[in-house]
Amino acid sequence: MAYPMYEVDWSVLPPEQNRRSVIKLIRVFSVDCIPIGLLLEQNRRFNPAFNIATIKQVVNEAIERVRMPTPTRLRDLIRQIRAARTAAEERSVVNKECAYIRSTFREEDSVWRCRNIAKLLYIHMLGYPAHFGQLECLKLIASPRFTDKRVGYLGAMLLLDERQDVHLLITNCLKNDLNSNTQFVVGLALCTLGAIASPEMARDLASEVERLIKSPNAYIKKKAALCAFRIIRRVPDLMEMFLPATRSLLTEKNHGVLITGVTLITEMCENSPDTLNHFKKIVPNLVRILKNLILAGYSPEHDVSGVSDPFLQVKILRLLRILGKNDAEASEAMNDILAQVATNTETSKNVGNTILYETVLSIMDIKSESSLRVLAINILGRFLLNNDKNIRYVALNTLLRTVHVDNSAVQRHRTTILECLKDPDVSIRRRAMELSFALINGQNIRSMMKELLSFLERSDAEFKAHCSSAMVLAAERYAPNNKWHLDTLFRVLLKAGNYLRDDTVSSTLQIVSGAAAERQAYAAMRLWTSLERSAVSGDATEKQPLVQVATWTIGEYGDLLVSEASNAISMVDEDGVDDFVRPTEEYVIDVYQKLLWCTQLSITTKEYLLLSLAKLSTRFTTQPSQEKIRVIIDTFGSHIHIELQQRGVELSQLYRNYAHLRGALLERMPPMDPAPGAGAALLRDDSDLEPDAPSPDHKPDQDALLDLIIGSDSLTNGDVEHKPSQPPPSNSSNDILDLLSGLELTPSAPAPVALNNNKDVGAPPASLLLDGLFASPALTQLAPPQELAHVTALDKNGLLVVLGVQRGGDSVTLTMRATSTASATLSDFLFQAAVPRTFQLDMMSPSGTVLPPQGEITQVLKITNPSRTQLRLRIRVSYNVDGSPVLEQAEVNNFPPDLFN
Repeated sequence: MAYPMYEVDWSVLPPEQNRRSVIKLIRVFSVDCIPIGLLLEQNRRFNPAFNIATIKQVVNEAIERVRMPTPTRLRDLIRQIRAARTAAEERSVVNKECAYIRSTFREEDSVWRCRNIAKLLYIHMLGYPAHFGQLECLKLIASPRFTDKRVGYLGAMLLLDERQDVHLLITNCLKNDLNSNTQFVVGLALCTLGAIASPEMARDLASEVERLIKSPNAYIKKKAALCAFRIIRRVPDLMEMFLPATRSLLTEKNHGVLITGVTLITEMCENSPDTLNHFKKIVPNLVRILKNLILAGYSPEHDVSGVSDPFLQVKILRLLRILGKNDAEASEAMNDILAQVATNTETSKNVGNTILYETVLSIMDIKSESSLRVLAINILGRFLLNNDKNIRYVALNTLLRTVHVDNSAVQRHRTTILECLKDPDVSIRRRAMELSFALINGQNIRSMMKELLSFLERSDAEFKAHCSSAMVLAAERYAPNNKWHLDTLFRVLLKAGNYLRDDTVSSTLQIVSGAAAERQAYAAMRLWTSLERSAVSGDATEKQPLVQVATWTIGEYGDLLVSEASNAISMVDEDGVDDFVRPTEEYVIDVYQKLLWCTQLSITTKEYLLLSLAKLSTRFTTQPSQEKIRVIIDTFGSHIHIELQQRGVELSQLYRNYAHLRGALLERMPPMDPAPGAGAALLRDDSDLEPDAPSPDHKPDQDALLDLIIGSDSLTNGDVEHKPSQPPPSNSSNDILDLLSGLELTPSAPAPVALNNNKDVGAPPASLLLDGLFASPALTQLAPPQELAHVTALDKNGLLVVLGVQRGGDSVTLTMRATSTASATLSDFLFQAAVPRTFQLDMMSPSGTVLPPQGEITQVLKITNPSRTQLRLRIRVSYNVDGSPVLEQAEVNNFPPDLFN
């Protein structure tokens, strides 16, 4: 049934008729208003207290409810959403409800706005868009009803932020409500301001908040203090405004005001050192408040599990920790109260443990007495025995932070900490492992390593990499002797398996290579035992780092492994086990062959095995062993993997065409340098040249210099190669180089070079390219001793680089002069040089980085040669011309042969 919209002129009806009409309308239109109808029926006589305007509003709302369908209640919407069985069904329910809410927002005076906003906030909490309700929240905030304001402010806190334009419209509403006579309305405004305040809004309303902090109402005062806390976090410049009012908060009796006051002071002290010094005067006040809390009797209002207001105690302890840090006087004032809290707090409840934890942190952060620190660490030791996992984790975490402050006190709880390594909780095991490594020293290294090895064996995969690396470092630092050190490293390799990091493998090889000859033999024998067991049991694929270390060691010291002298070496390890049996050469090769044929081993491990087997060919002496090794190596000449195939072909050549070089090439490696950097490793592996440090004015790319040194391995002695940005045109010199590219130009002695005192004269190209092969005797002339000579290093594309040579004993000074005949200016000019490792090169700063036409750039190079060998120099020149980068590279070998004589 549809009801018409009634418009009644209430002013023309007599009072009695007014009353009867109202009752009739209420009975007809609304069931929700039956209590009001009954009230009017009971009051048969007209009561003037009933305002006609109020009754009119009730009737209009009743008519509105009849005219529009009643919206779904919030609890019904929640029930529908939770009953959805799929995400699509949930989205359908939400979209349908959002469509209805949008339609109701189009009404100017909707009586269901509060309910719709509440449902919209729930939809927003589920992650669906709800931005279209922002203006409706502002309408609710402007409503005089408290229930509307409450929902409106809640919506503003959830839906608004300073990026929204609507955010600016709420400032005036907040200012009005901050001056309201109702404390709950003021509280709503303060909460909203603290949650969504932008810097501009905070500056506009900070004075109102400062005024409310001084309010006599405790409810408003604590809300204002929390709002000031948020404002200071947002705009630290407003801190000075709140300083006078903040200190008075500590004199309040209300615990809520005290907590908010301490919180506000803590924030100020953390943000400003000047404010921290200002508030150090309140330490006696805080000590007094904390003492009253400890000694006060039972207070049902503040008691939590037998502890008087633990929240306030924790806040005060945190503030004392900040005020007493690096301050002996303030720390002295709070030592006694911290000792009282530590000894008088009940530990049977979790509330007491929380206070003790904050007390321990305060003791360890301030300049406390040593006895107080021992007391704090003993509290943490008791925490380790607690059944609560959270408390044990907190104790381990705190001990890890304090172990470097008082290591001896933490050492007393070492047994309990090691027991935590067996805890089923993964977080506790991780913290216990880190703390155990922090406790290792020279006195307990043996016992600690034994426990950690047991932990490594049974630990999860996520622990093995970190634990094994830390054990290697600890063993290297605190090892009592070399034999124990090697035994520990080998146990780590055995128990960590494939989870061992690559740096652990390299560091172990470095330690073995630097050990004494007897220890190297011991390492080879101990590793052979582990390698043999892995090969026989078939678990070598799970212990590939062990296979790599073992094969490298056996390849270097295999002769010590199979010799009869190995029987004289004691193989008793730390556990008293001697399980070494001296193998034969053929058996060692059979084990290698079995591992090489294993398809599950990585390519890197097989590279170790193949090179180690080649080295064993120079360590083993019997002819059958040599032939067996050669056959195995030959089979890799057709391997499917290109790296193994290349190694197989190259090593096979050492058996055929270069058999006389095999012994020298595969001799034992010298002791490795400890922990070389990446750049140094590249330098040692790929080139015998090392770069000089760049000049202070220019910082060339390190990779570019490494390319300069490593990338031109194809150059032979006396050749010069240029690498411009574009390929050069073909000429006769290039044709000659292409023709002779397959030849080995290795002259028996350095060819003489053309030297001239004139800068503009360079050596002929053929003389440079072919190391004087086609140079005529007329062009060969050496500069007189101790005189300045010139060597042309580069002459390309109008750029001429000449090196002026000045001899002097075992050192020489080179003056680089770069001139340009090109029409364009060369910018970002950079000259780089590298020399062999036996030389020392110092490069001075260049005269400039821009080379104009007909201009010149100079740079001085000082080279020291203690061995007085022939000087070789590799250079690289880079510059920009018309915005295009150009790179030129050359090797200079045409220095005078008697330069250092």
